[in-house]
Parts: sequence; structure tokens; C-alpha cells
Amino acid sequence: MLTEWFVARRSRLHRCARCLMTCITLAAGLGSPPADASTAEPPATLSTGVVPTMGMNEVTEGTLLFRTNQASRFTPAPVLKTEVQIAVTGMIARATVRQEFTNPSTIKGDWLEGIYVFPLPETAAVDHLRMRVGERIIEGQIKERAEAKKVYEQAKQQGKRTSLLEQERPNIFTTSVAHIGPGEHITIEIEYQETVRYENERFHLRFPMAVGQRYIPGTPVIIEGQAPTGSGTMLDTDRVPDASRVTPPMQSPGHGPINPVSLSLMLHPGFPIDTVESSFHPIISIPDTDGGYHITLRADAVPADRDFQLTWHPTPRREPIATVFTEQKNGDTYAMLMLVPPTQHDEKAPRIPRDLTFIIDTSGSMAGPSIDQAKRALAAALTRLSMQDRFNIIQFNHTVRSLFSVPQPVTITTIKQAVRYTGQLYADGGTEVLPALRQALKSPQDSSRLQQIMLLTDGQIGNEEELFELLHQRLGTRRLFTIGIGSTPNSHLMRTAAQFGRGTFTYIGKVEEVEQQLERLFKKLERPVLGDITLDQSGWSGLEQYPAKITDLYEGEPIVVALKAASLPSHAMLRGQAGTRPWSLPVSSNQAATHSGLSVYWARQKISSLMDDATKGGSDETTKTSILNVALAHHLVSRYTSLVAVDVTPARPIEPPGTEQGQPTNLAHAQDLAGLPKTATGWHLHLLLGLSALMLAAWLRGVRNTVL
Repeated sequence: MLTEWFVARRSRLHRCARCLMTCITLAAGLGSPPADASTAEPPATLSTGVVPTMGMNEVTEGTLLFRTNQASRFTPAPVLKTEVQIAVTGMIARATVRQEFTNPSTIKGDWLEGIYVFPLPETAAVDHLRMRVGERIIEGQIKERAEAKKVYEQAKQQGKRTSLLEQERPNIFTTSVAHIGPGEHITIEIEYQETVRYENERFHLRFPMAVGQRYIPGTPVIIEGQAPTGSGTMLDTDRVPDASRVTPPMQSPGHGPINPVSLSLMLHPGFPIDTVESSFHPIISIPDTDGGYHITLRADAVPADRDFQLTWHPTPRREPIATVFTEQKNGDTYAMLMLVPPTQHDEKAPRIPRDLTFIIDTSGSMAGPSIDQAKRALAAALTRLSMQDRFNIIQFNHTVRSLFSVPQPVTITTIKQAVRYTGQLYADGGTEVLPALRQALKSPQDSSRLQQIMLLTDGQIGNEEELFELLHQRLGTRRLFTIGIGSTPNSHLMRTAAQFGRGTFTYIGKVEEVEQQLERLFKKLERPVLGDITLDQSGWSGLEQYPAKITDLYEGEPIVVALKAASLPSHAMLRGQAGTRPWSLPVSSNQAATHSGLSVYWARQKISSLMDDATKGGSDETTKTSILNVALAHHLVSRYTSLVAVDVTPARPIEPPGTEQGQPTNLAHAQDLAGLPKTATGWHLHLLLGLSALMLAAWLRGVRNTVL
């Protein structure tokens, strides 16, 4: 009898285990349901309300569906399209982004709330939000973030159409739209301003179209009785407390591209240019009679799976340029000072010995073309070293490995070791860049040598602030250069880290660019044009300058400084060091060209500087108050302010709110789901695994008690 009891219990245990594994497999997307799945109850999923649903047989067109708690019933996701219009005048770009949300359902009362995570340039100053419902236009108002969220939630509860624009990172935003009625179209317009980048004799404008999948370090944090703060695929952790807000669901490439984007651009550079080129998208470029260009994508729309990048080349020149633009607003004078290096470089100038440390990302998100680009970049860098240099290579994923304990002299033996080491690199695991950077900063500093660190990564991490804090504490006189690898690098991390390190950020989007881009970068590293640059502040009244510490001037890359003062002096003086020699350049503001938007640019730079101060150990409350004052005065979205728009007329009866739907995004171009960080498990699967383990443990405990 006892034997028969054990056999029966073992059979039930096996069936239970098979059921649990089936649920886990389906939740993870690792398998297909059995043939009779249409009659079975689907695995339980979290729901925020009761929503009318539809069956598979009701679908009449390609529609993205969301699973519900009802068997064989699904909720259709809003269809989304994006239109982008950009106007570039000189160094200032003004962009309007229109996102259209549509509820395709024809079922009465089938109201939806859409949540869409989208990227913008990390230097974007977002200052306008408009919601269009038919012929009605509702202007967004800037408010403190918590207050804006409260207004949005209250309007949602009252059945009013409302929209909320929030910043998650300087380059990641979320738009929430409540009460999209059946068959209804709601268009959200966002306006922002940024400064065009100039590097290597070319102007660069980049419009990001995809949020790359990020590695989220730390221990998941679950607060009893509270849902995650966002609708992303990852739980918040002790190291990335907003992970659920910056990890949108990724649409598998097998389902085809979603989120179509159309883009047009007006270019008025203010000087003659030779060529206009698009790095990753075919374009149509038509010159205007006034020296400008009308530019559009060749296709009517493209999938949002890679960034758009436009470059234009000015005609050659032999002399350096120092330019000042000004704007008068509310009794203050705003100015933008741009210092452009000469196009001709003295190749006979002596080179200063260097200690150069290469840090290369070998995590899972770098798998495929990204790791190939990184290895090729590193191999090219090794060929540029001279016998007076010293070097080291550090690789990182979930662990850190170093070729040498400290930088070693360049010899035939050490270079051969480095070549073999580079060739064996492969991508796998998590993205723990912090200990790798900490390892590089352990090397002793030598004042007689240039101390340079080169970081090659896609930067897809969520703990950027930890890196900035480490750089502030440990960088010293070293210079940090970052190289963004892949189709959607985390440019906020890369650019800010380079700014902290008084270095530069280089973006490499495809293998064909590696040789050309690195040739230019290595020239910068070998011969900085100017260092220790300062602006003589005598004659200025109430000057506020950002960045407060001006970075070094490198070949092919200008310096841009934002200024605000009660009045400007007629002349100013820039000073610095050209190698070991002192250098100075007078700058006149008498003939400065007027330019609108400089006040917004200055405010954006001040907010960035205040955020940096917080990273350096400043008071959180003081920083928050200062940022609020600037953002509210200049109508800007920031970490502590949001734009909210509410239609005063209720759109639907007051009842339980519609289901909150997180809008999926395309997987970044050339990024495979299988190559994502192995530790980046979705929170839904974490939850299901935990519940399954608890159920199984409880059942086994019952079996044990019965036996005993």
C-alpha cells in the first residue's frame, strides 16, 4: 500500500512539474502552446482593470494583441505612427515630434490608455506638449513632476482625455495618453531644441528612433501591495530603482516592424556647404535658392529600429573660428560661444608620451556586429601606439579581466600579446562596466605623461549615475574618451562620461566607419590642440557659464559654451595651453549675430550642470529646488518637471479606468533577442518563477508531513 501511495504521489508530482514548466515556457516565449490550447485557460497575467476584449476570429487586419485573464480573449493595442519635422539654423535645431495613437476597436466602451517609451537626443530641451483631438488643441502646462502626475491621474479618473510627458533619463521619455475611444485618433505633439554637433569638419544631427535593451544590475525590489512604477519588462532594483520605466517590451523581428516614422528637415547652416549625407537612411535632398536644403526620407515611413543621422560638410578653411551668438530675453543677455579648431594640424609637433588604457565591453548586448566593430576598433588602436607609450586592455561583462595588472611599455612582445588577446574576445553575460572602470582608475598617475582611457561599449546600462560618481571621485587628471558601438548606443552615458573626463565621444554605427572614425579619434588623442582653457570673466556682469570647466580643444571638434549675464563686455579673452606654451584669443561680441532659442539652450546646460553637481555629492533637495526654478521659468521638462495636457470636457463616463498598455518598440537593428544580456529577465517571468517555486515547495512540504 505504501508503495502504491508513493507511485501515485510521484505521478501527481510529475504532472504538477510539467504544468509548471509549460507555464514558465509560455511566459518566457520559449515554446508554443499545445494543439488544444484554444480551449485551455491561459497563464494568469497582471491586469489593471476590466477591459472589453476581442477573440482571434474577430481580427480583420494586422493588429498587435495583449493577452487578458479571459480564455482566448485579447486586447488590441493602439496603432502608433510618428512624424518628425526638424528645422536647423546655424547650430540650433528645433524639432516637432507628432505621435498618433489610434484605438482600432469598434466595440462601444472599449477605451484604452497608451504608454509609449521613446528616445530623444540626450541634449534635447523639451518645452512644449500639445494634444490634438479632432479640431481641438490642448496646450500642455509645465508643472512639478508629482503635481503633473496627480493632475493626469485625476483627469483620468474624471473620464477626461489627458496626456502626460515625463523624462526618465535625459535621453528617454514616456508619453501616457488616457481615454482613447473606439476608432478615435489622438495626436500628441512634442517640441524640443538641441545644439547640432560639430566634429571632424562635419556637422552631425542625430534623431534617435529606438530605445536599446538595457542591462539592469542589482537585486529586484518588490514592495508588498504595490505594482512596479512602470510598465516595462524589468522589475525595479536596488541599483536601478526606475528599471520598470526604461525597459519597454521589445517586438520580436518575426512579427515585422512597428511604429513607422516619417521625417522631414529644413537645413539653413548659415555658411556654404559641400555635401549633405544620411548615414543610415536613404534621403532626398533639394537645395534652396537661399543656400538651404529641403530634406526628407526617401521612403514615406521607416520602422523605428535605428537612429537617423544627418551630416553636412562646410567648405574648407585655413583659420580657426571663434563665434558668438546672442539673444535678449526678459532683461538678460544669453550668449553661445563656439571655438572651432584649425583644419590644418602641425604634424611635426612633438608627441607627448601616453599611458593609454582600453576598456572593451564584451557583454551579451554587444553580440553580433557590435563586438566585431569593437574588436576591429581595438586592433586599429594598437597600431597607433608608439615606443614611448604604455598601454593595457581591460574587458568586462559580468566579470572583469585585464591583460596586464598595470599599463606596460609598447614592445613587440606586448603588442603580440594584445593582438592575440583581442582576437579571442567574444560577447556574453551582463554589463558590469563599473568595476572595469574602477580597475582602470587604479593605475598610478604620471604628470609627465598623458593619462588617457578609451571606453568601447554600447552603454546599455541603467546605473549611469554610479559611473558619473566614480569618475568625479577617482578620475583626477586623466582624460576619458568614449566610443559608442552599435545602432542604438546610450549616448547620454557616453557623452556625459566623456564630458566628465574632458575627452570626446565618438559614435560608430557600422563596420565600414571604424577605420575612418578611429583615424580621426587617434589624432585627437595623440595631439590635443589646447588644454586648460578658461574665459576671462572681467567686464562681465552677473556671468553664469556652462560648462563651468571648459573641456580640452581637440582637432576637428569645437567647444560650445552657454553664457548668461546682465550685460556683455565688448571684448572677451580666451586663454589656454598649446602643449607647453600659453595661448590666448580675443573674442568680440560687438558684431555677434542674434539667434533665438539661446535662453533655452542655456537653461538646458544649467540643468545638466546641476544634475552633475548632485552626482558629485551635492544636496539632493538643493539640487531639486534649483532645477525646478530653472525648468519652470523656461518651460522645460526635466527629472523634476513634466508637461501635462487635459481636455476639460469629459470624454467617457466615470468608471473603472481602461487597461494600461505598455507600447512595444522594435528591437534595435542588428540586435538579436538571443544576444541580450542573460541576466535581463523580464519581471513577469521573475514573478511567475517565484510563485511556481513557492507552490511546488508548499506541495512538497505537504507530502513530507503526510509521510511523516
